[in-house]
Amino acid sequence: MRNVKRRLRRRFGIAAPQMSVRTHVPWYWRWALFGLVAAMALLFAREFFDAGMRVAGFSRSQIGEELVRLREAVKKLEKENASLHDGVVAGERQLQIERSAQADLTKALKAQQEENAKLQEDLAFFQTLMPSGKGQDQVVLHRFKAEAGAMAGEYRYRLLVVQEGKRERDFHGRVQLVVTYVQDGKKGMYTIPASGETAPALALNFRYYQRVEGNFQAPAGAVVKSVQARVFEGGASSPKLQQTATLP
Repeated sequence: MRNVKRRLRRRFGIAAPQMSVRTHVPWYWRWALFGLVAAMALLFAREFFDAGMRVAGFSRSQIGEELVRLREAVKKLEKENASLHDGVVAGERQLQIERSAQADLTKALKAQQEENAKLQEDLAFFQTLMPSGKGQDQVVLHRFKAEAGAMAGEYRYRLLVVQEGKRERDFHGRVQLVVTYVQDGKKGMYTIPASGETAPALALNFRYYQRVEGNFQAPAGAVVKSVQARVFEGGASSPKLQQTATLP
């Protein structure tokens, strides 16, 4: 019995432990309070940061305005760059057109100069060629030329065959070219046209004069050294006259 009384005194008497009563707070209010405190802390930190930036000479609003200005400047430069690029493309096209036109003009001018040179040669020749009623008819070979062409291995030739004297009849015959070349250190020779062949472009049929000209192709890797023009009358096997043009 004493023990029971002693326990009751300890629990409810003066020496009993103190007890406190607290109000229960729901968990969501605790989280709301925590979020409010965190937001205020962030706000204060941002204000302190802005204050520090202002003290250091920086302003967030000024930086934003500067970024906007830089973006506008970049857009403007991009537009100018695109415009300049279009101008460059148009200029290149115009330059290509002008170069093409210049090349065509140069080609046409060169052809005209060559034609003028031929006409001047013909004029000088006919000025010295006076009609003659004396002497026997004879065939003369004038201004025989051979030169390298524009393409590799291509060569050009030109000659003028004239009949002098009374010119009582037409001259019938043909021209044969003898080409001498060097290939791999060895000399070679061939005829145009080849033996047994005919070439209408080299046939002769005239009373006063006839111009003969054309191109021929040398063997691959060959360098032509000279071209000899032979004039045959009718079906003769021996040339009536011949002349050689040496190439450099």
